[in-house]
Amino acid sequence: MRVFRFPIRLTVLVLACAAFSVPAGAESTGRPPNIILIVSDDQGFDLGAFGSKQFITPSLDRMAAEGVRATNFYVAASVCTPSRSGLITGRYPQRNGTYEMITNVNSALSPSEYAVSPEMTLGLDVREKTFGDVLKTAGYTNAVIGKWDLGQARRFLPLQRGFDFFHGHGNNGIDYYTHERYGAPSMFRNNVLTAIDRGTYATDIFRREAVGFIRQNKDRPFFLYLPFNAPHAASTLSVRNGSKDSYQVPEKYLQKYYPNRDPNSNETKYAGMISAMDEAIGAVFDALREFRLDRTTFVVFFADNGRKGGKVEGVQLRGGKATGFEGGLRVPFIAWWPGMIPGGRVIADFLTALDVLPTFTAVSDAFPPDVHLDGFNMLPVLLGETASPRREMFWEWPKSYQAARVDHYKWVSSVPLGNKENAAPKEELFDLSVDPGEQHNLAAEKLDVLARLRARFARWRAEMDATEPRGPFRNY
Repeated sequence: MRVFRFPIRLTVLVLACAAFSVPAGAESTGRPPNIILIVSDDQGFDLGAFGSKQFITPSLDRMAAEGVRATNFYVAASVCTPSRSGLITGRYPQRNGTYEMITNVNSALSPSEYAVSPEMTLGLDVREKTFGDVLKTAGYTNAVIGKWDLGQARRFLPLQRGFDFFHGHGNNGIDYYTHERYGAPSMFRNNVLTAIDRGTYATDIFRREAVGFIRQNKDRPFFLYLPFNAPHAASTLSVRNGSKDSYQVPEKYLQKYYPNRDPNSNETKYAGMISAMDEAIGAVFDALREFRLDRTTFVVFFADNGRKGGKVEGVQLRGGKATGFEGGLRVPFIAWWPGMIPGGRVIADFLTALDVLPTFTAVSDAFPPDVHLDGFNMLPVLLGETASPRREMFWEWPKSYQAARVDHYKWVSSVPLGNKENAAPKEELFDLSVDPGEQHNLAAEKLDVLARLRARFARWRAEMDATEPRGPFRNY
């Protein structure tokens, strides 16, 4: 197993965690395990396996029953682009330079205007190595099917970032049927925009392509990155102009919620979108079983950030998308690997999306990138062999929030979204061990803890400022 660098504060414990033998399934085939990473969009804890009774998700519920669920898993940001930049590089968004949304302020653009807009010209710095680049060193065939959101100029697209196949959109969101973003064609096949599937529901396209990729590559090690755009709201001009009809789903998925739900409400449509995605995920598992790959494939699922608005029965977390609270940053995580990961377990270890790339590197025995990584190999934690060595995590979204979790304490300094009146940030401190819903502000009661978390955040912020500037948002 090759050794790779971790943050100094994690090194000693991580080295102890990293040594494990090659899985029995991989030995029996003479090749490393296949890897599938499934990411949902703006979902949060909206699935049955984590306590919600509002959603029909049998495939994910079965995955959880046969795998391990993590209840203290965090993403790198509570909005799409920086969350994905941290995931795909194993580095804080502030370190890799993509810590803001890649999006246009004005959505009603002509084709020539859109071609030179931020959505078409900005992207993850080309010097950054993705988990596609890493797994290539171990001989994997790699695909991205779904939402990329890390740049649409050719140099930023997946085929230039370690992947062999791409079918999806490179921006924040699309119309599920026209595949346009506010009128701009946005569905790619490899490096080329395509309209061949116009009119077909996007989740159905990603389902078809994912199953096809598995079928075509069943005889060699593959990595399938399957980031659904569901259940993100549709990016249509009507929604941008104030329409409340922002969720799109075929009627057959709405019918799952009749007669107890209003078929015309966005809540029901949102639930139907989750069920459509869950059915697509079920098709992926069916393909693994059909081709007898189920015991030689490591599958991971989580959401990219919390839900935008809405309350979930059985899940009592504060905030949601675009906030520094648990409801925006803490998401459901499931890992599945029959014969390797014991089924039916629930763990409360402190884990993050920054740990995914180091885990895939260790599982595949790939050659790691020669850069500072901010995570560790979490497979021994998932196996129940050791506790997580992670003790802290930091977040910052410009002009919105700063946050730090150190052990079981959480510090949040936030301003209202938009902040038109230039309000001063509000500081809050929570003890997550007894208050995961972040309801009791301890800032005035535990001044020593408040000072310690402020200091840790300032130290982290100074470390990020001192790293080599990388675009598109770093100050050169």
